[in-house]
Amino acid sequence: MVALHLSAENFKQEVLEAKGKVLVDFFATWCGPCRMMSPIVDQLADELADVKVCKVDIDQAEALATEYGVEVVPTFIVFENGEAVKSVSGVMPKPVIMDMLK
Repeated sequence: MVALHLSAENFKQEVLEAKGKVLVDFFATWCGPCRMMSPIVDQLADELADVKVCKVDIDQAEALATEYGVEVVPTFIVFENGEAVKSVSGVMPKPVIMDMLK
């Protein structure tokens, strides 16, 4: 399973109204580090039954990136019951992202 791609239109329903944890990867298609992280994000989507894993293309949803203070890509934000609770930016090993979700 790959991560769910979100737009401004479905972000509220898929993230802000979701129960439990949601990991959102804010990325750009032109970003080399984002391309490096993409397979890891898709692995997490496969492995984590209790966490919804999503991606937001910042060029397609600039307002969302601005709203959540995304200045560097990739940026990962963990939402819990609709609230942003943790964020980290840049390339990182999978265990670091897993720790964010605890």
